[in-house]
Amino acid sequence: MAWDWQVFCEDTLDRSPVPGCFGKNGDITYLDWMLSAWGWTVSVSVLALLLALASGMIIGVLRTLPNNKWAVRFGNAWVEFFRNIPLLVQIFLWYHVVPTMFPAMKAVPGFVLVVLALGFFTSARIAEQVRSGIQALPRGQRYAGLAMGFTTFQTYRYVLLPMAFRIIIPPLTSETMNIFKNSSVAFAVSVAELTMFAMQAQEETSRGIEVYLAVTTLYILSAFAINRIMAFIEKRARIPGMVVSGAAGGGH
Repeated sequence: MAWDWQVFCEDTLDRSPVPGCFGKNGDITYLDWMLSAWGWTVSVSVLALLLALASGMIIGVLRTLPNNKWAVRFGNAWVEFFRNIPLLVQIFLWYHVVPTMFPAMKAVPGFVLVVLALGFFTSARIAEQVRSGIQALPRGQRYAGLAMGFTTFQTYRYVLLPMAFRIIIPPLTSETMNIFKNSSVAFAVSVAELTMFAMQAQEETSRGIEVYLAVTTLYILSAFAINRIMAFIEKRARIPGMVVSGAAGGGH
């Protein structure tokens, strides 16, 4: 079967060819639709990543607090809860169950609910990496911060977390790339991202090979861009001569 890449230059309503492949005067081509879906994928992924980093850092810190058993137990419970429930199930819980239990959530767009589900799911994994990074540091760094008169908050803020994040950049790179890939499950609640586009466009055009190859290429480009950005950050943040034995892992 011959490939027909001109399908992306067709109007989504009447399948008529559109010069230049980009719609004008309200017309939308399959290329326009795919790029819009890519934008939704990037939006979901970036917002979920920010949420995951913020909540994951907090939970990771709570799990390493000295002399605070309740904070450690809360952090452990958070990680086990969000890590052990499949992502697709969590999305359905946020989309169907939470709005039923809390009627105010019915006004929240599905896009936001997907961001919450994906962000909290990933936060459990990042929390594990933050905990591993902090515990990989020599104990003397914590004691040195306290000896200088720092509070516990200041010790984490200025001493432990900056060093821990340098250690866990490689696994954080993997989690960032995973967020972009995991965003594909948003199609289950009708978020118009790349996977939803691929399924609908394939049904309408019967050109599944071209559609899925194009979507796969966009996922690869996104992952490659993340990899290069994180590699740049790791290079700029590296401290010459710093070697930590038992550096953090954290993928589960």
